[in-house]
Amino acid sequence: MTNHSELYACLYAREFPGQALLRLRPEMRSRPCVVMEGSPPLERVCSLNTRARLLQVVHGMTRVEVDTFSNLVVLSRSREVEMATKAILLECAGSFSPRVEERNEDTTFLCGIDISGTQSLFGTSEMLAQSLLQRVQAVGISARVTVSKNFHTAICVAKGLPPNTAVRVVSPGEEATALASLPIAALDLTEIQTETFAIWGIHSLGMLAALPEKELIARMGQDGKRLRQLARGEATHLFQPVEPLCTLAERIELDAPVELLESLLFVVGVMLDQLILRAKARILALASVIITLTLDGGGIHTQAVRPALPSTDKQLWIKLLHLDLEAHPPQAAIVAIGLDAEPGSTSKVQLGLFSPQLPDAAFLDVTLARIRAIVGEDCVGRAILEDTHAAEGFRLGPFAVPSGVPALIGSPAPRLSMRQLRPPRLAYVTLQDSRPVMFFYCERRYNVQQAYGPWLASGDWWNKTLWRLEQWDLIACAQDGATLYCCMVRNPMRNQWQMTALYD
Repeated sequence: MTNHSELYACLYAREFPGQALLRLRPEMRSRPCVVMEGSPPLERVCSLNTRARLLQVVHGMTRVEVDTFSNLVVLSRSREVEMATKAILLECAGSFSPRVEERNEDTTFLCGIDISGTQSLFGTSEMLAQSLLQRVQAVGISARVTVSKNFHTAICVAKGLPPNTAVRVVSPGEEATALASLPIAALDLTEIQTETFAIWGIHSLGMLAALPEKELIARMGQDGKRLRQLARGEATHLFQPVEPLCTLAERIELDAPVELLESLLFVVGVMLDQLILRAKARILALASVIITLTLDGGGIHTQAVRPALPSTDKQLWIKLLHLDLEAHPPQAAIVAIGLDAEPGSTSKVQLGLFSPQLPDAAFLDVTLARIRAIVGEDCVGRAILEDTHAAEGFRLGPFAVPSGVPALIGSPAPRLSMRQLRPPRLAYVTLQDSRPVMFFYCERRYNVQQAYGPWLASGDWWNKTLWRLEQWDLIACAQDGATLYCCMVRNPMRNQWQMTALYD
């Protein structure tokens, strides 16, 4: 008998190949669609939607038979899209329990969820089933959810539910009653077992449960005992959980090659809706998005977008991807699209009561993307110092907001500031005892009052960027009494003086 502390939910989705393909094609859901499997000309229907079924299309039809129907959308089966959709559904199930068992079949999605002890988190079994169904429907999949104390009962009831019923909770002790009216096909029978029960006139699980156990074992062996226990809701089960991984990824294969950027962004917008929805379900945001475009002819075009702060603003991501693809357009038509997102924590800004409103960080990201499109990728960012004494020893890196507790801002003491001159300006210097005593800068003559230096630095002797510098910090006065605090550099290899910075 089943332990009374056990409680299982079953998530069941029929016609899974068709649902996986139509999930990111909302404009096709109102049209009759079939999914073909196999190599031409031996293709056969492996999945179809309700509107195609109303046209009398059935599984196993050949391509020649399908072509006799007008206004029928024909799609090719995609195992890659199905695997991505299965991962999404397992992620949805994992949001309600860490113990999920995968029981998928060829054209159906089926998983069992151990929900014992979750009542304090999600309420009653009915409330959990409705919440799980809404979560699955939000990602574009039509499914059924059943709950029972017996694992196999939940699976059989899910397979036998009528089309207009999406949720069913079997009360403890009513497993046999709930199973009695289901057809014998709700069990995973072999062809021999199906033929045997048909000869005996057994058409429902209730009729199978009423057979005497000893006589059934004598004719069918231990398989007969197991099938009878399944029909009575008494079969035990060793739960084998898998670990659902949170991978924010979406894939779609286009029906025809796409060349226009506007058409591409329309499909990308639907995919972003799903990524943002899944991220919000885990109280996360999208920190970065990598778009992978499969080109006509087999090429791959990949671009990555990372704003300063994680965001769930769809319009922001659309604009950033638009600007990035305009700056780096693909070189051929696009036949498939992939989006891979990196999750990040949602950003929160708490302002004081009288603090001014800060500008939206999204505006900065869009502005930087526009500037990059004009001046180039390597000319926008924040300066990052390199471990070198060479002049201009820095590089540009992406803007990023550091995590952690911000440091307290006090009243800093006044400090000397330096204005770097780019490019450095030539200067003409007069030396006395190897020290500068006078120079001309901006057509003015300056007499040196104080000279500090020289500081010698050299490096990169191993490549073409060999440099050698002699730096001086000078305090000089002009004839009109103006004082200049400056930094001058001499290149001994060229015997050339340059004004590199002014001190304020």
